[in-house]
This record gives sequence, structure tokens and C-alpha cells, in this order.
Amino acid sequence: MELITVKAAAEKWGVTPRRVQILCSQGKIKGAVRFGRAWMIPVRAVLPSSSKGEIPHMPMPRKSPFLDMTNLYSRAGEADACAEMLVNNPEAYALFNAQIAYRRGEIDKVYDHARYFLSAHSGFYAILGGGMLLALCAIWRGDIRLWNEAKKHVCEAPCSNNTEREIVSLTLAIIDSSIYDNKDFPTWFQIGNFEVLPADAHPAAKVFYIKYLYMAAYAIASKEAKLEGIQGLALMKIIPNTIEPLITQAVVDKTVIPEIYLRMSCAVAYYNSGQKDRAIAHIDKAVALALPDGLYGILTEYIRHFNGLLEERIALQDENAVTLVVELYRTYSIGWAKLSGAMRNKYIATNLTPREHEVAKLTVFGYTIKEIANMLHVSESTVKQTIVRTIHKTGVLDKSEFAYII
Repeated sequence: MELITVKAAAEKWGVTPRRVQILCSQGKIKGAVRFGRAWMIPVRAVLPSSSKGEIPHMPMPRKSPFLDMTNLYSRAGEADACAEMLVNNPEAYALFNAQIAYRRGEIDKVYDHARYFLSAHSGFYAILGGGMLLALCAIWRGDIRLWNEAKKHVCEAPCSNNTEREIVSLTLAIIDSSIYDNKDFPTWFQIGNFEVLPADAHPAAKVFYIKYLYMAAYAIASKEAKLEGIQGLALMKIIPNTIEPLITQAVVDKTVIPEIYLRMSCAVAYYNSGQKDRAIAHIDKAVALALPDGLYGILTEYIRHFNGLLEERIALQDENAVTLVVELYRTYSIGWAKLSGAMRNKYIATNLTPREHEVAKLTVFGYTIKEIANMLHVSESTVKQTIVRTIHKTGVLDKSEFAYII
């Protein structure tokens, strides 16, 4: 039987080592054994359920399932210090640590924490947070069964009023947005009205609202959706006008994670609109915020949007960090493509080079071969060869089907 230390068990469950020691001495952790003055715990042991009264559930310090997106985390480089401030609130401590672990790309830790919430019958926001974490693990693993289980847990969150039921609906839509499915966002959210949400949840809501707008802009640009009076990159080009004020507000509110996400989303919109310099300005600021706490997982989510530009900008600030981000992306891209493709009935290619992906995307956006050549500073012949190579790699009939592989 494999055993782990009290410290390792505490990190796994998101509680303090002292709490684990007390539970061991009370005989409440099955299989725990004592060697001298130290306890050792079976690696498969579970934290006793709080429904039996072992661990009191305390209200979340913020009314939001996204604690790391609130002003609890207000300064880059201090994520761990912020976590320590929550040490006397086991659920908040575990949820915050799990969310930071996800931002760092530490998916095994995320999975263990999510299991803790969902087995301990935690409170409303903790269950929503646990369900979200489980869904994110499913993306990295490409696990459809786990994805559906995560959504089931969210649906079963103990709602006590209509507001909480609306929050559940929003959480389910946010989960779906991770694989670029935006059809089920509540109507009130689609128009940017967050009055139904607690104020603590607004920073996160702004991040996902921008993601909703981006998905709509991408769908219009790729001709997967139609909106009267808008076509091509028209919506994509004006999205930054909405994001820029939100970035300023995130700076004022001192919410680090939302600022990173908003800057990266703004950079994507600028980049797709051909405004590379403006994209770089936001990328550089986002990377500077992410690196002090090793938030490589956030950066990983955006690699596929930039045709190698993001890796270049990270390397300018930290060459070791870019190696770690690229390694994480290999795992993330395979899992995301598998899950997103299966849920949306698409084949998403993972074997394309950055240049092939970029040419395919620009083709989907309606650019001509000549325009693509000018944008990428290559010959028209090179663009044509890239298109042919992409068709052969993915098995589509012609470039008109590129929208189904990227």
C-alpha cells in the first residue's frame, strides 16, 4: 500500500497539515498509520466528509465560484501568500489553491481538489467551483465522461433561490464556452447585464462575457453564423473597444487573473484584425503578470491563436517559461481538440504547424491568397503550397472546409 506524508495529504485535500494530524489522531482517516511521531496516510484515502460534521463549512469569503478572479488575488507574485490568508477556511483555501493550480497547468492537483469538493457535499459556490475544475480537467484529458460528470455536479448544486438557479445556468454555459459552444448563455448575460450576479462574481463575468463576444465574432468571420448587417471581421475589429475599458477597470479593482485574461482576449482580437503591434502590447503586459506566480496554464490556452507570436514574447521575458508553456500546450491541445471536436461534431486538427494553422484561419476569414501572402510576408506560391499541404494533412476536400478543422 502506497503511503504519503501528512503534508502531501494536506496539499492534496486543500486543508492544513494540522487538520490532517487531528483527523489521524481521532482515527477518522481510514488506513492512516503512525511511525514514531509522524503519520503516514494511504495515497487513496479520502478526507472525511463534512456532512458528518468533521470539517465545518464556512461561507466563502467572496460570493463567487471563481475566488482567484476576485480581489483576494490583487497583486502579481503573491498567489501563495493570498492562499495562506484563507488557511482557516478549509473550503475557500482548497478552492483558491485548486484554481491557482489550474492557472499553473497542474492538472493532477486540480483533479484531486475537485474530487474533494464534490465528495464532501460542500456549499453552493464550492460545488460550482468544483464542477468547473472537473470540467477543466476533462478538457486537458480529452475525457467526455468526466466532462458530463462535471456538468451533472453543477446541475445538482443546492440552489436556494432564483438567483442561484440563474448562476447555475451561467456556470453550465461557461463550461460549454471552454470548447467554443456559446449557444446556451442566459439571455441576460448575452446583453451584458450582470445584475442577477453578486458583485463578487462580476470580475469573472466580464472575462466570460468577452469570451462570448469573441466566439460570436469568430463564428461570423468564419461564416458559421450570421448577424444582420455584420459580416467578415467587422465585429472582431470593434471588440477591443469593449475590452479596453474592462482592462482599465481590472487594473483599478486589482484583480490579477481577470486582467490577464482580458489582455489576452484583447490581443487575440487585435491580432485577428491585423493590428499586431497592439496585440503585442497586451501580450507583454499579460505575460509580465502571469510569470511571477508561474501561471503558465493561462498562457497555454492562447497559444493556438497567435502563430508562434506568444511563444516569442514569453521567451523575451523568460526562456525557461516558454519551454514549460510549450510542453503544457502539447497536452492541452490534444485533449481540447479531442473533447471539443467530439462535442461539436468536428475534426479539429492537431498536426498542423503554426503557419498552416494561420493560413487556414485567414482562409476561413475570407482573405484571398494574395492578401494572406501580404499579411504573412511570404509569396503567393508559399500560401498555395501551405493550403495544399493542410488539405493533405487533414483529409478535407478543399479549403472551403477549413472551418471544420481549426
